[in-house]
Amino acid sequence: MMSQPKVLDRRLVVVGALLIQLCLGAIYAWSVFTPELQKAPFNFTSTQTQIIFSVSLATFAIVMVLAGRWQAKSGPRIVALTGGAVLGAGYILAGLFGQSFWAQVIFIGLIGGAGIGLAYVCPIAVGMKWYPDKKGLITGLGVAGFGFGALIWVYLAGNWGHLLESLGVLKVFLIYGVIFAVAVIAGSIWMVNPPEGYAPKGWKAPQPAGKGKGKGKAPVKVDYLPNEMLRTPQFFAIWGMFIFSSMAGLMTIGNIKLFGIDALQERAGLTAEAASAVAGTAMAVFYSLANGIGRIVWGTVADKIGYKLSLVLMCAAQGLVMLLFFLLGGTPVLLYLAATLIGFNFGGNFALFPLATSDMFGAKNLGLNYGWVFTAYGVGGILGPILAGTLRDASLKSGAGLQGWLTVFIICGVACLAAAVIGYFVKPTQAAKVS
Repeated sequence: MMSQPKVLDRRLVVVGALLIQLCLGAIYAWSVFTPELQKAPFNFTSTQTQIIFSVSLATFAIVMVLAGRWQAKSGPRIVALTGGAVLGAGYILAGLFGQSFWAQVIFIGLIGGAGIGLAYVCPIAVGMKWYPDKKGLITGLGVAGFGFGALIWVYLAGNWGHLLESLGVLKVFLIYGVIFAVAVIAGSIWMVNPPEGYAPKGWKAPQPAGKGKGKGKAPVKVDYLPNEMLRTPQFFAIWGMFIFSSMAGLMTIGNIKLFGIDALQERAGLTAEAASAVAGTAMAVFYSLANGIGRIVWGTVADKIGYKLSLVLMCAAQGLVMLLFFLLGGTPVLLYLAATLIGFNFGGNFALFPLATSDMFGAKNLGLNYGWVFTAYGVGGILGPILAGTLRDASLKSGAGLQGWLTVFIICGVACLAAAVIGYFVKPTQAAKVS
C-alpha cells in the first residue's frame, strides 16, 4: 500500500474547499437583493428578480458539465482559479454597469453563474479523492461553505454591515466581486489531486466483485464514463429526484423574504419594516445556518446508513415541510422553524447527490459525471423561483394576495414526496455493488 504523500497535507484541501465554497454561496444571498431591486431606480418585478436568479442557477449547472471535462484534462487547480476570476468579474461588471435588468441577467446570471459552475465541482471531486475513507463527511464539509456563505454575504449587505443601506446595490456587487475573485483564487492553490493509487494510512479500497474469486466471476463495471452513465435508468432516477428536491429549496431561497413579508403583515399584523426584518433573519440566519449544517449532518448520516436511505428520508421530510410552509409562514417563530427545516434538508442535496453519483457510477470520473447530474439543479432553479415569482405577480394583479403562494408550496411539496418514492425504488448499478 502506498504511504501518504508528502506533497500536500490533505487537511489543506478542506481549507481550500471551504474558502472557495463560501464565495460561491453568494448565489444563495440573492433574496437580500430582491426587495431592493423592486425599488427605484431599478423597479424590477418579482418575476424579473427571479429570472436573474434562475439564469445564474441554470448557467451554474450547465457550465459544471464543461468544467468537469476541463478538470479531467487540465487538473482542478486551473479550473477553480478561472472560476474565481470569472465569478469576480461578473459581480464587478454588475457593480459598474448593472443598472438595467438585462445587464444583471448577463453579469450576475450568465457570467457570475459561469464562475460558480467552473469552481464548484473542483472541491467535491478533489476532496473525495483525498478522503475515500470519509466520503460523506468530507463532501458535507466541502460544500458546507456554500450554505454558510449566504449567511455572511446577506448579513454584510444587511444587518451586520448595512452595505445596501449605505452604499446601494451596485456598489455592494462591486465589493463582493473583488472579494470573490481574491478568495476563490487563493483557495484554488490547494485544489490538487492526490498521486495515482493514493490511499490514507490504514484504509484499503474495496475490491470489485468477482476479482480474484475463481472462474465464472467476471469483473463488474466500476467506473462509468458520462456516455455510459447517461444510458442507465439510475441516472434518470437520481436526476429526477434532484430536480424535485432542489426546486423546493431554490424557490424558498429566492422568495422566502417576499413571502415572509406578505405573510407576517397579513397574519401577524407586523409593519412592513418589522416583517422585512423577521423574514430577513429567517433567510440570513436560520435558513443559511441550517443549509450549511445540513450538508455536514446528512453527509455524516450517509456514512452510517447509506446515501439511498438518507435521500429517501431527506426528500420525504422536505415534502412534508413544504406542504406546511404556507401555514407556518404567518408567525415569526414558526417561520424561523420552517426556514431551518427547509434549509437543513436542502443542504443535504449537495452532500448526498455527489455520494449517489460516486457510488453508482464510480469515483474516478466523478468530476465528469456529477456535472451531468447537477444539470438537474439548473432545471430546478428555473422551475421553482420563476414559478413562485410568476404566481406572486399574478396574485397581486388579481387581488388574491397571500393565497397566491399556496399553489407553489403544494407543487414543491408533492414533488419532494415523489422524489422520496423514486429514491426508494431505484436499484444499484454494478459500481454500487462493490462500494
